[in-house]
Order: sequence, then C-alpha cells, then structure tokens
Amino acid sequence: MNLAELNKIAEAMVAPGRGILAADESTGTIKKRFDAIGVENTEDNRRDYRELMFRAKEAMSYVSGVILYDETIWQKAADGTPLAKLIQDAGSIPGIKVDEGTEELPGFPGETITKGLDNLSKRLPKYYEAGARFAKWRAVIDIAAGVPTAGAVKANAHALARYAALCQAAQIVPIVEPEVLMDGDHDIERCFEVTEFVLKTVFDELFQQRVQLEGIVLKPNMVIAGKKCPRQASVDEVAEKTIACLKITTPSAVPGIAYLSGGQSDVDATAHLNRMNQIGGFPWKMTFSYGRALQAAPQKAWSGKAGNVPAAQAAFLHRARMNGLASLGKWTPDGEKAAA
Repeated sequence: MNLAELNKIAEAMVAPGRGILAADESTGTIKKRFDAIGVENTEDNRRDYRELMFRAKEAMSYVSGVILYDETIWQKAADGTPLAKLIQDAGSIPGIKVDEGTEELPGFPGETITKGLDNLSKRLPKYYEAGARFAKWRAVIDIAAGVPTAGAVKANAHALARYAALCQAAQIVPIVEPEVLMDGDHDIERCFEVTEFVLKTVFDELFQQRVQLEGIVLKPNMVIAGKKCPRQASVDEVAEKTIACLKITTPSAVPGIAYLSGGQSDVDATAHLNRMNQIGGFPWKMTFSYGRALQAAPQKAWSGKAGNVPAAQAAFLHRARMNGLASLGKWTPDGEKAAA
C-alpha cells in the first residue's frame, strides 16, 4: 500500500470548491427516478443520462470525483469512449460503489447489514484497472423504537472497516459511509446521539482493522431531525450540531468529510453545507457527496429527450456550482435565486 498516493487522491476528492457526484444508483433505484420523469429504464437510457453529465465540462469543474455503479464503469459512451475516460478527461476521478445492498441482520428485527465482502478482494483490482481510484460502501442505520442496537451498529461498522482495509490493500481510497437515516420522527437531539455512537464505533473498528485514516474520506449524514419530526431544526442548528458531533468523533488525520444529502431538498443540503463552512474551526475539509441533491433538477430537465441535453447540463451546472460555493462557505440564497 502506498499511503502517500492514497492520501493524494483523498485530498483531491475533497479539494476546495469541489465535491463528489454520486451517480451510483442501482438499476432498481434509477428505475424509480426514470419512472418519475416518464423515461424507460433501459441500458442505453441509463448510459445517455450519465454521459450528458460527464460531458458537461463546466459543471464537472466543480466535481472532484464520480461514484459509479458496476454497470456504468464498464459502459462506453455513444461514440465508443469509456465513460470512466470521460470523467478523467473532465479532470475528475472515477470511483465505484462496491457494496451489494442490504439484507436483514439475523436476530436484529428491523435492522440491516450491508453485503458484498465475500468477493471484494477479487473485484477491486478489476475496478482499479478500469480506472477507479476510490470506492464506496454504505452502511444503513435506522432510528426507531429500540433501534439502532449496539450489536447492529457494531456489525455494520466492522463490515465498513473490513471493506476499507481491502480497498487500501488494492490501492483504492475507501469512502466510509455510515448513514443514519432521516426517515423517522426523531428530533435532532436523538440524531446527534445516534450519529455520535455510530461514528465512534466506526472509528474504533477502523483502528482495529489497521485502516490508515490519512487514506480515507468519511461520508456521514448531517445531524438533522427526521422528516416526520414536527420541529425541524434551523440551518444554524443543523450546522452547529453536525460540526459538534464530528469534532468529538472524527480524528483530525481524516483528510475530508463529504456529506451525503440523505433525502434533504437540493437547497437545504446546499445551505447546511455552506453554513458549516462559514462557521469553520474544524481540522478537515468539508464538502458534498450528493446524488439526488445534484441530479433531481437535471433529470427533470432531460426527461429522456436528446433535445433537452443542453437544458439538463445547465441544470446540472447550476447545482454543481451552488454546492461548489457552499464547500467554500460562499453560497447565498440570493445568489441561488439569481443564478436559477
């Protein structure tokens, strides 16, 4: 393992003014997105949609890396260029989602474990050869009555750490993603409590598995109330509590934190990231690793029609630029409206 090279890639992934595009929706997940815009879920349509983003050079200047799905990393553009090369040509780093989704965790009703470790050591060298220089593995932690349990959190943290160690051995930077879901009716204090416990458990497991923290990127949730909670926290409160939680859990050796949007609206995800960077005072770079919060607008603008590609690329540019500004603490609501 060349830690200096891993660190160089991790630092590039969280470079100021840039963030990560999560374009790693499974075939089933992107079907839901396509159904919403009336587009048939075919391999060509999936390729055409992703190609329009990777060819949007101005928008991609705000994108440090792109997380791809297994299908996408092997795909070629309409003109025969590998999609991974389009990303490289745009000055971004190709990455790959390597987990295989979740299944019920036996003995833990209502809790899940992420699959994909069994053959990971064999898959990683092939992904590296295809151009991937980082990977992603998502652990899913729900908040509900009696959930999460310590046992389920530990099982997921252990799997994350094993994945991270395998990635580093294959000279691939692991994105470590423990996502505490925002689907419930819990308040922001409960989210803080669970996120703190999850992150402390994850870093303990990373230490046990001898993962080198200088060669990872952390992708956590923000500390935020559940969608069904009657009292939604202000932008300031989300930013302050998220920073406080990360400060007491995350070692300064980690190069950067690339937040997931987790179902927040486009503008909310941008506003929260922006406020954190305005507050500052933390040792890591803080940026975005968004899927829906970057793609909802371009998907709607595109709607499967070749003639709409310029409009879709313009919508993608707008969201990428807004989040690039937020990663510097330079986004404003007025600027958002004026640019739109």
